[in-house]
Amino acid sequence: MPNATAPLWKDRKRILGLPISFTRYSIEDGRLLVRKGFFRMETDELLLYRVMDLKLARSLGQRIFGVGTVTLFSADKTDGVLALQNVKNSDKLRALLSKLIEEERAKRGLMGRELYGAAREHDWHDSDGDGFPG
Repeated sequence: MPNATAPLWKDRKRILGLPISFTRYSIEDGRLLVRKGFFRMETDELLLYRVMDLKLARSLGQRIFGVGTVTLFSADKTDGVLALQNVKNSDKLRALLSKLIEEERAKRGLMGRELYGAAREHDWHDSDGDGFPG
């Protein structure tokens, strides 16, 4: 699907702080896209409203080079965990993603409890509909 608008954010996986890899990340139209490869291209797409949790990690080496890894945990069937590795301004990216995820959920009229059943890690059942097991 062609996109006429510019991405909200884009970056590359960085090596020693330099964008010299063939892994590219972008956020477009409520989707996070990960494009990998040079000869064999692979594109992975994650709908932002399906993201359940975010994690930011910055090792000492990453802090030295000004990068970090933002990990997204989602209800996606193919990629439940997606890591945006060695991206610049990772703390700002985490904040942007958090804001966009909430906006996408609000657009669709979803709240956190609609996504509880989508988490594959939990094997509990919400018998009374209050969002808690039991």
